[in-house]
Amino acid sequence: MTIRTILAGTTALIAGPAFAQEQVELDLWTIDDPGEYHYVMAEEYMAANPNVTINLRTVQFQDMVNDLARSIATGDAPDITYIDNPEVALFASRGMLMDLSPYIAESDVVNVDDIFPGPLASVTYEDGIYGLPRGANTIALYYNADLFRAAGLDPDAPPTTWDALYETAQTLTNPDENIYGIAFSAKNSEEGTFQFLPWVQMTGGNFDNIATDGAERALNLWKQMIDERLASPDTLIRSQWDSTGTFNAGSAAMVISGPWEIPRMSQDADFDWRVALLPVPEEGAERASALGEGDNVILANTDQPDAAFAFLEFLYGDMDRVWNDFGYLPASNVEVVDPKYPEAYAVFEESMKYARTRGPSPEWPRISGAIQTAIQSALTGQQTPADALAEAQDTISDVVN
Repeated sequence: MTIRTILAGTTALIAGPAFAQEQVELDLWTIDDPGEYHYVMAEEYMAANPNVTINLRTVQFQDMVNDLARSIATGDAPDITYIDNPEVALFASRGMLMDLSPYIAESDVVNVDDIFPGPLASVTYEDGIYGLPRGANTIALYYNADLFRAAGLDPDAPPTTWDALYETAQTLTNPDENIYGIAFSAKNSEEGTFQFLPWVQMTGGNFDNIATDGAERALNLWKQMIDERLASPDTLIRSQWDSTGTFNAGSAAMVISGPWEIPRMSQDADFDWRVALLPVPEEGAERASALGEGDNVILANTDQPDAAFAFLEFLYGDMDRVWNDFGYLPASNVEVVDPKYPEAYAVFEESMKYARTRGPSPEWPRISGAIQTAIQSALTGQQTPADALAEAQDTISDVVN
């Protein structure tokens, strides 16, 4: 079939011939709450397409995988859902998602060559494309320029290497004022993997090659910053959201986090905050950053594939809006007109060039679990970083092979 796109003002009115005149209902699961991305976009789509009704259900992020698996087993799955990007391969490998390649080939809206490599890798499994990114995010280094000045540091010259990051955190740490030099998340969850993996990738390792000298160096640096109380001991249990909260409160001079924090930061942080790219191991080293956000996918057992893809096509066609309207980075090469927080946007836009997906692997939860265990074991002193990473590598090698 051919998807026809008709532009009506600023809203894309999309109708496939198979359902253009009939009443259609689509069930959509999302991690969003009313007023957020999927709810807003669904309302716009239904207003432009009166024959389409989209029933939305909010599912907690941590429950999405299990709830979807149960719904598929019982035949009660939605037509469309949001999936965190490393989980797409898990569901696609088990035949649970619809391959969108035939639809994309006929689409006048979706061009896979425009999708950035990281987001495209997240929806690709074997020879198929099993979703479309709704947006993207990545991580960078936020810093308190006022504290830089107070410590005699140049706020226009944030640290660019690991050694400089450590030295800067030392300089900025002020126990008398209850200020840590840096905050990040080493939590025993996907957030810990999300924050640690770029450090491994900068040194030539990856999720399936984790026991490297570079990964050991990175984990030693994390441990050193915690042991020396340049970072709070709570780093092992705090989420990215909580870690950034300490930065906003002025209790951490730097924090590693993502663009989703900017709306809160612009309200809560009563100081001159800035953003810089993640430091690299040494000058000239390869850059890497984490790829976050998720993908819009269609379940394989939908009885409305044409209508479901038309909605995904509509979402993808408004990629240029996601930064200003919803706080995501575009996952494809589109122009963002008059971006909010332009200095921060420029940094995150640059960082997206180096963002890499976690995996992809159909066994990602087991792989990530091994990485999380290694981080916790090393940072709590139960194992040396080298031994913890070697044990993780054994588990990961068993999984991927």
